[in-house]
Amino acid sequence: MQITLDVTAGKAVLSLDGRFDFHSHRDFRTAYEGALADPAVREIVINFQKVDYLDSSALGMLLLLREKSESAGKAVSLSGLQGMVKQVLEIANFGKLFAVHG
Repeated sequence: MQITLDVTAGKAVLSLDGRFDFHSHRDFRTAYEGALADPAVREIVINFQKVDYLDSSALGMLLLLREKSESAGKAVSLSGLQGMVKQVLEIANFGKLFAVHG
């Protein structure tokens, strides 16, 4: 999976591309830790537009990010959900844990 980070006006957008699974955990953590450490960032958006697969370890990574973000006083939201990825996140009730945008 490839991850790009774009920080603009207090919002850090992590755009994911490919399979979001256990093998992605180091890259994902590295990407969001930079956003968590930046005092100017108030919201972290995870863009799933180009994600075609995610597994249970990805769900765990999102929950860990949510926990760390709350401790840092930052919001986390999910965007670009579609197809199987959207179904998995809906079944897991992530819409109750995260703000979801289009």
